[in-house]
Amino acid sequence: MILLTVLCISISPFCEVSAQEIAKERLIVLTDIEADPDDTQSLVRLFLYANQLDIKGLVATTSCWMTATINPASIQKVIDAYGKVQPNLLKHEPGYPSAERLSALIKRGLPKYGMSGVGKGMDSEGSDWIIKVLEEDDERPLWISVWGGVNTLAQALHKIRETKSKEKAQELIAKLRVYTISDQDDSGIWIRNNFPDLFYIVSPGDYYADATWTGINAFIKGNDNEEISNSWIADNIQQGHGALGAVYPDVAWGVEGDTPAFLSLIPNGLNQAEKPEWGGWGGRYELYQPDFSKTRKGGSIVEISPETRPIWTNATDHYVPYLPKEYGRTVLPDTASFTGYRETLWRWRDDFQNDFAARMDWCYQSFAAANHPPVPVLSHPEKLTVTAGEQFTLDAFDSTDPDGDNLSFLWFHYPEAGSYKGDFSVGAANNVHLVHLTAPELEQEASLHIILKLTDKGVPALSRYKRVMVTVKPK
Repeated sequence: MILLTVLCISISPFCEVSAQEIAKERLIVLTDIEADPDDTQSLVRLFLYANQLDIKGLVATTSCWMTATINPASIQKVIDAYGKVQPNLLKHEPGYPSAERLSALIKRGLPKYGMSGVGKGMDSEGSDWIIKVLEEDDERPLWISVWGGVNTLAQALHKIRETKSKEKAQELIAKLRVYTISDQDDSGIWIRNNFPDLFYIVSPGDYYADATWTGINAFIKGNDNEEISNSWIADNIQQGHGALGAVYPDVAWGVEGDTPAFLSLIPNGLNQAEKPEWGGWGGRYELYQPDFSKTRKGGSIVEISPETRPIWTNATDHYVPYLPKEYGRTVLPDTASFTGYRETLWRWRDDFQNDFAARMDWCYQSFAAANHPPVPVLSHPEKLTVTAGEQFTLDAFDSTDPDGDNLSFLWFHYPEAGSYKGDFSVGAANNVHLVHLTAPELEQEASLHIILKLTDKGVPALSRYKRVMVTVKPK
C-alpha cells in the first residue's frame, strides 16, 4: 500500500516535527480536455496535489461537447509546465512525482461519442488501462474521476463482463468508485443500469443547474464570491506563479467545473471519500433513487432516462456561515442562512481556494516565504460514546502550525452528516481550543458529527479539520 507521509517541517523553533501516514487514494481521470478550458484548469490544481493522491491514469476522452476528438497533447502541455515547478514543490512537501512519470500515465480513449464507442472491438488504450490497474495487487479502491464522457469506463466494464468469470468481475467492479460531473454522454445511464452494484456519484442528466458540483463556481447572492472572481484567479493563480500558473486558462463557461470530482480525495481531516453522506470539499451526497419526473433536460445531446437503482446523488445542507468580527469574539454566525445541494460544496469554497493559492505559491517561493497548512491534534479519540444529558469535553490544545503561525479554532455541529437532527450547541464559545458540551436528551441512539476547523493566520489563511463522531446513547 502506498502511504502519504504528512510532515511538519519548519525553520521555526516553535514547530515540532511530526509525521502521520495516510493511504493515498488511487485515481484515474477521464477528461474531455479542450471541450472547455475548465479541464485544463482542473489539471493544474490536480498536479499540485499529485503528492497526496496516487494518480494512476490520465485518459483523453470525448463528451457531448466534443464527440469525435480527443486531445492527449493538451494533457502533456500541463505536465510539461508541472515539470518546471516540480523541484520547487518538493521544497514544501515530499512525494511529488516526476513529469516523466505523469507523462507515462497519459492514455487515449476512442474518438467516438458515448455508446457508439462501447461494444465488441471498441477497446482502447484507456479502457485496457483501467482494467490493468484494477487487476493490480492493491486493496485500495480505484476512483474514476470523470470530467467528460464516461464511455472509456463503460468499455472497460463491458470487456470485464464479457471476458471474466462472474466472481472475478464482481471482485474487480467492487474496487471501483466513480464520480462523474453530471452525464456528458449516453454511457453513464447504461453503466448504472447494467452494473447496479457499482459505487456511482452523480447529479444525473445534463441539466447542470441541478448539479451539486456547480457549487464550485456558482455566484451565491448574499455571500462573498471574491475567490472565484477573474481578478482573484489572475492574481493568485495565473500571473507570477511560475510555469503551471501560466498555462491556467481564463474562464469561458464556468471555473473548474471538473475539480469537484477529486476534491473529496484530498486528505484534509474532513474528507472521507468512502462516506459521501458525511460531506467534504467535493460536496455531500446521499444514496437513493432519484425521481425521474424531476429530472430536467439540459442543452446537450445526452438523452435523459429514468434511474433504475439508488445512486449517490444530491443532498441538502442548511448552512449558516461564520463571519469575522472586528471587536469582541472573533467570529459569530451570520444572520443569513443558505439551504440547498450546492451549499454542501460551496460552504468549503474559501478554504479550498486558499489551499489552491498557497500551493501555487509553492511553485516558486521558498519554504520560509510560503504558507503551509496547520496540524490539528485532538487530546481524545475521534470517536466518542456518551449518554444523553452527559457533559463531555473536546480539546485541540496540542495543535501546531509548521510556520509558527497563530491559530484560530472553530467547532461546529454538522447535523446533516449524523443522525441527530435536533438543535445542538457547541459550547458557550466555540472559537477556542477547549469546548464543554452536553449531550442532547433523546430516547433512541443517535450520532453527532462535530467538526473542528483549525485555521492559521498566514497568507493565504489555510484550514485543516478534525471530525469528532459522537454516539449518544439514551439513559
